[in-house]
Amino acid sequence: MAGPPTEVAAVRAAVRACVADLPAGALVLVACSGGPDSLALAAGLAFVAPRRGLRAGGVTVDHGLQPGSAARAERVSGQLRALGLDPVDLRTVTVGPEGGPEGAARAARYAALDRCAERRGAAAVLLGHTRDDQAETVLLGLARGSGARSLAGMAARTGRYRRPLLGLGRRTVHTAAREMDLAVWSDPHNEDPAYTRTRVRHRVLPVLREALGPGIPEALARSAELLRDDADALDAWAESVRERAAAGGDGLDVGALAELPRAVRTRLLRGLAVDAGASPGALTAEHVRALDGLVTRWRGQGAVALPGGLRGHRVRGRVHVE
Repeated sequence: MAGPPTEVAAVRAAVRACVADLPAGALVLVACSGGPDSLALAAGLAFVAPRRGLRAGGVTVDHGLQPGSAARAERVSGQLRALGLDPVDLRTVTVGPEGGPEGAARAARYAALDRCAERRGAAAVLLGHTRDDQAETVLLGLARGSGARSLAGMAARTGRYRRPLLGLGRRTVHTAAREMDLAVWSDPHNEDPAYTRTRVRHRVLPVLREALGPGIPEALARSAELLRDDADALDAWAESVRERAAAGGDGLDVGALAELPRAVRTRLLRGLAVDAGASPGALTAEHVRALDGLVTRWRGQGAVALPGGLRGHRVRGRVHVE
C-alpha cells in the first residue's frame, strides 16, 4: 500500500517528533489562521495525535482587522472540527496601538492563545512557522541591530509553545497542504508592502537568493540555531553571577560588573532595567550601552534616560535604575 506524498509525510514526521515527549492523554492545541502553514500543521496533528494517545484541539484568533474576518474565523473553526480536532476555540481580540500593527496583533494573538491554553489545560500549543519564516526573522533582527538574541530567531520551543515546522521549507509545507486537499486562505497582509516582513519576503530574500544562491533560508536558519546556543550560554553565565553582582544593596555593584566580559555585563544591565519596568521591546542596544558607560566610562556623568520614564544612575559604586 502506497504511503502519503513525501511532503505530507514530512509534516507528519515533524509533528510526531515535536510531541514525542508528551504523556498519553495530554491535550495539544494548534494555532490556526486558515493559511497553508497552520492548516497543514493542524492536519498533521489530527493524524499524529490519536496514534500517540494524545488529544488534539485547535484555536483560531479573529483580530478584527479585515472585512469578513469573523466569518472567516468561523470557517476555519469548522475546518478544524472537520479534521477531527476537539476542542476548537474561536477567540476574538482587540488589537491595540502599541508596538506597530504587526507587534500589536502578535501581542493580542499570544494573549488569546495563553488564555485558551490555560483554560483548557493544554500541555502544548503548536505554531506553524517554517524555515522561511525563521530566515525572515533573522533578517529583521539584523536590521534592528539588537545582538545575538535577536539574530537567534524563533526557538523551536518556548514554554508551552512549539514550532514543529521550523525545519521545513515553506514550499514543502504548502505542497503538503495541497496534497491533503485543504482549502487554505491567503492573507492579503502577506502581500501588503506596508508590512516590514512582507517586504523582506518578497523583495529582500529574492535579491539574496539571486546574488548568493538558493540556499539562503537554510543558511540563515542554521545561523539562528548556532546563535541561539551562544545566546543561551551567555544568558546562563549572566544568571550565574547575578546574585554576586546584586549583593550588598539595591542595583548592581560596579566592581563585580567591571570584571565581566561585556556580553555578560550588558545582559545584567539590561535585566536590571527590565526588572525596574522598562519594556523589553522599547529597550534598545543604545540604552544598554549608555548604562554600560556608567561602569566602563565613568566620569561623574548624569543619569541615563530609559524607556518608561526610568533613569539609570551610578551612586556609591552601584548602578541603579529607578
